[in-house]
Amino acid sequence: MDIVTLAEVAGNLNVVGYGLAAIGPGIGLGILIGKTIEGTARQPELGGRLQTLMFLGLAFVEVLALLGFVAAFIFS
Repeated sequence: MDIVTLAEVAGNLNVVGYGLAAIGPGIGLGILIGKTIEGTARQPELGGRLQTLMFLGLAFVEVLALLGFVAAFIFS
């Protein structure tokens, strides 16, 4: 194997790794937003508080996605 082939394989693995790292936050966002809507439907008076907590959780979930993106560059 020459160096070009090894670089192509390593580049492809980084793309697959980032794809796998993006699945978790995507599922997390779906669950987070769905449960917030469900909680607001059950108790509409807590809608504002639930929305605030949802945005905090959303920030933490997005940090995980960014860490996956940065890790792809660090380990390449």
